[in-house]
Amino acid sequence: MKKELLLYGCTLVFACGIQSCSSSATNPEPPVAAETESADSSRILVFSKTSGYYHESIPDGISAIQKLGNEHNIQVDTTKNAAYFNPDSLSNYDAVVFLSTTQDVLNDQQQEAFTKYIQGGGGYAGIHAAADTEYDWPWYNRLVGAYFLSHPKQQNATVRVSNKNHPSTSHLPDEWEIFDELYNYKDINPDINVLATLDETTYEGGENDDNHPIVWYHEFDGGRAFYTGLGHTKESYTNPVFLQHIWGGINYAMGKE
Repeated sequence: MKKELLLYGCTLVFACGIQSCSSSATNPEPPVAAETESADSSRILVFSKTSGYYHESIPDGISAIQKLGNEHNIQVDTTKNAAYFNPDSLSNYDAVVFLSTTQDVLNDQQQEAFTKYIQGGGGYAGIHAAADTEYDWPWYNRLVGAYFLSHPKQQNATVRVSNKNHPSTSHLPDEWEIFDELYNYKDINPDINVLATLDETTYEGGENDDNHPIVWYHEFDGGRAFYTGLGHTKESYTNPVFLQHIWGGINYAMGKE
């Protein structure tokens, strides 16, 4: 079924997956359709608005996900414009990826639209600082699975993969050696399905003891949610192991796995 994408203050250039905001919110311009778009093509939205810390790896993450989309025939749209969080726009997407978003990124109406999107069977994938987002919205806390608490300096650590029956972890070794910014978490949703944990004995600054989840998924409020705490560094988005990891999570969120 062909869907229309309603636009709020943005001009779309789908051919390269970038939206640029140039007009006022009261004068939306019509979208430009992607040249490769087909009626049965799946589509995801990568959302990277920040109201707090800005991760310099965000453009690298956007480019990497766009490339993965091209390789797998998935339309990838990207925006920092929260006005896309309305029922008509969200209905175009199989999943929404929160790529290192921070702090308060959605207003009350946008939160309501996103809630209904998930309740209608939509998908969510959170990467890294997606857990450092919307601290005053308890529903989002349950969706993402936990809130950011703190992090030590970037360093090497061991990720222990406990569940390989998931597309995000099926290719990973039992012990995955990584260099990243390693989050500690609070308000962890007890209903998440943990896929991998951090071994706090292999690095300094862990605060979640033996139960330190770093990758998880769950069905939530009618939809699907995946989260990985990894992905702080620019180098992450040129690492084929990590890219397969996040693409597997996005595929789960889209309902393809």
